[in-house]
Amino acid sequence: MADAPHFDIERLFTKDLSFEAPNTPQTFLEEWKPEVELHLETKSNKVDDNRHEVILTVTATVNSNKKTAFIIEVHQAGVFSIKNFPPEQLHQMLGSFCPNILFPYAREVVSDVVVRGGFPQLILAPVNFDALYAQHLEKQKEAAAAGSTGATAAGDSTTAAN
Repeated sequence: MADAPHFDIERLFTKDLSFEAPNTPQTFLEEWKPEVELHLETKSNKVDDNRHEVILTVTATVNSNKKTAFIIEVHQAGVFSIKNFPPEQLHQMLGSFCPNILFPYAREVVSDVVVRGGFPQLILAPVNFDALYAQHLEKQKEAAAAGSTGATAAGDSTTAAN
């Protein structure tokens, strides 16, 4: 059926990666008391009529003893073929469904790079992108009701102790 909705993953890749450990080697000599701050952001770019690039940015800042132990930022991306979806469903695919696909890959990159940086493994907890997307839509509605025209990408900042 030519008009049936179609979704395909064409490519998954790490678009950008940054790791900084500004206070080493002193960090390794102190008691490890990690405090993790996590920030997530998604954005999408239309490649052509049916292809979209979705980029999930995961930034983790880990402090120990009130000093930055490390900062890691991963831009995990994918090219997705998406056609014959109504606009509101397409927006949800780009803002929630695709980031759900990308997150496990970003988690793996974070875990691997942190260990290679000499630190204990950092395993990020699962993320509910459907809930984040719903929050984003609610914020847009509130901004529209307040007369604001600015739109922001869906994102979440959380703080957790490991």
